[in-house]
Amino acid sequence: QLQASGGGLVQAGESLRLSCKASGRTFSNDAVGWFRQAPGKEREFVAAIRWHDSSLYYSDSVKGRFTISRDRAKNTVDLQMNSLKSEDTAVYYCAVAVRVITSSIRHARRYDYWGQGTLVTVSS
Repeated sequence: QLQASGGGLVQAGESLRLSCKASGRTFSNDAVGWFRQAPGKEREFVAAIRWHDSSLYYSDSVKGRFTISRDRAKNTVDLQMNSLKSEDTAVYYCAVAVRVITSSIRHARRYDYWGQGTLVTVSS
């Protein structure tokens, strides 16, 4: 089971930190990804990390502003979001893909487990 937390309402330019925690499961050969879905839009890839070697992947829209990281001790994956923009407003989901190849890591359909989502609202 995955649980995403940390969403909220912030002003443009501010920061938020989201956290994804797995219960009843440890990440091993998994990739953990963050996706987001804005009203009326399709779910889109934000960032992902391979648990075993910390390889990082970002969408072009967040590269340089967002940072994904893992904490082995806590079994969590965090998404640090800086310089937030109004277009970052969305429900953010964390998800796990088991043994995913790199070419598929940005595709939501490849992910096996999903958390419930946390709402991020950025006001301009």
